Amino acid sequence: MNTPRFLSVDLTGRRVLITGAASGIGRVIAEGFLAAGARVHVCDVSDDALGAMAREQPGIGASKADVSDPEAVAGLFDRVEAEFGGLDILVNNAGIAGPTGPVQDIDAEELRRTMAVDVEAMFHCCARAVPLMQNSGGGRVVNLASVAGRLSYSNRTPYAAAKWGVIGFTKSLALEVGRDGIRVNAILPGHVNTSRFRAVVERRAATLGITPQEMEREVLAPVALGSTVECEDIANMALYLCSSFGGAVTGQALSVCGGVEMMR
Repeated sequence: MNTPRFLSVDLTGRRVLITGAASGIGRVIAEGFLAAGARVHVCDVSDDALGAMAREQPGIGASKADVSDPEAVAGLFDRVEAEFGGLDILVNNAGIAGPTGPVQDIDAEELRRTMAVDVEAMFHCCARAVPLMQNSGGGRVVNLASVAGRLSYSNRTPYAAAKWGVIGFTKSLALEVGRDGIRVNAILPGHVNTSRFRAVVERRAATLGITPQEMEREVLAPVALGSTVECEDIANMALYLCSSFGGAVTGQALSVCGGVEMMR
């Protein structure tokens, strides 16, 4: 029996913006919303990835924007509002892995950049999205965090600190805008089968002086299922949260991690 790629939900006509979504998890999320009937616009900083998206998914609108820059966010939302006339769903997916190494070796500019992309960008986007959703009578915000926002990760303190911040922001905003009919939740992916995961494994392996294969075995050892998760797993959680089935869910940090937390 063939398993459907995406959850079967009806989001026909919903206006969706997904940040950092021309590749990886974000792109799969975009494809999931498109399959559900939504009108989708993505942004990214990679010209190559945006070009590939335009060629391969012409039904998805795409533009270049660095969402850590408030002026770029303003321009992005102006384009989206002109295209859609409003916004129903915001998926804050943009993020970077940040530097790897002991705290005393972390460069201050790399720390600043990690916080700007992984935390501040969500604030900038939500500041523009919330009024649009209030004008439409409600909306949905999904923030991509990480299980690093619940666990401790040595040699990755900037990333872990940022993701803890995302969860705090999510819960606080959910309380702030709940009476406006806006639901705000965070998804906490574990180790997702992407090129970014492989790159992180390689960097950590180099820091510890072991092979990438040894590092990957060590990383996956605490995972209950013993494997990575797929981008579609993350996309389907986003689809659930933005559908009528997730109507009573807000202010939550939902792990999609294969059980990486079980042995911590």
